[in-house]
Amino acid sequence: MLGEDWVTASESGGCVEVRRGADGGVEVRNSRRPNGLVLSFTPEEWWYFVRGAHRGVFDLPEWHSASEG
Repeated sequence: MLGEDWVTASESGGCVEVRRGADGGVEVRNSRRPNGLVLSFTPEEWWYFVRGAHRGVFDLPEWHSASEG
């Protein structure tokens, strides 16, 4: 995962792609808009993001439904 090799995130429904950045960080984009914005994370930011996701930090409250957007 380096350079132009975008990889589709398995749990994203096919719309999130990631790749390793030249600085060792991680870049993320919407695969449905490949010429759109790219989010860039340092290695440390990505580590904390993945750690938080595994711990459920970003889970939506029970009362939130997918129909609410």
